[in-house]
Amino acid sequence: MAEKRTVLFVDDEEKVLRALEMGLLDEPYHKRFAASGKEALEILKRDKVHVIVIDMLMPEMSGLELMKTVKEEYPHIIRMVLSAYAQVSMLLEAINQGEIFRYITKPWKLEEEFKPVIRQAIDHYNLQSVRDNLEAELAQYKASS
Repeated sequence: MAEKRTVLFVDDEEKVLRALEMGLLDEPYHKRFAASGKEALEILKRDKVHVIVIDMLMPEMSGLELMKTVKEEYPHIIRMVLSAYAQVSMLLEAINQGEIFRYITKPWKLEEEFKPVIRQAIDHYNLQSVRDNLEAELAQYKASS
């Protein structure tokens, strides 16, 4: 059986994290929650994370700063944005610099929108992993022949 995937949710609002925790109880993946960019980076150092969902407007370290750091240090992680503020300039910057997979607006529709998008991100990660493994095998085969 394949390794169970881990999704990290980052939001400075405790009530948002609790709502996600309760709403996603039945989902078949590990869930981690961070109340700041700094806390998220600590979790990333400790745990293998496959998908990260980041709020854009947070004190101390913005979601965009965290997104850039994750892209540089953990490029394999699928990055998503969860935000109430759909400022076009911030959204475009996040897309262009952080290469985000999806943008989810607050408030979200849990069953119709949020859960399926998280599952799509996990599927995307899985496909990316298969591709990376095949590319590595092909390179190894070419090197040995």
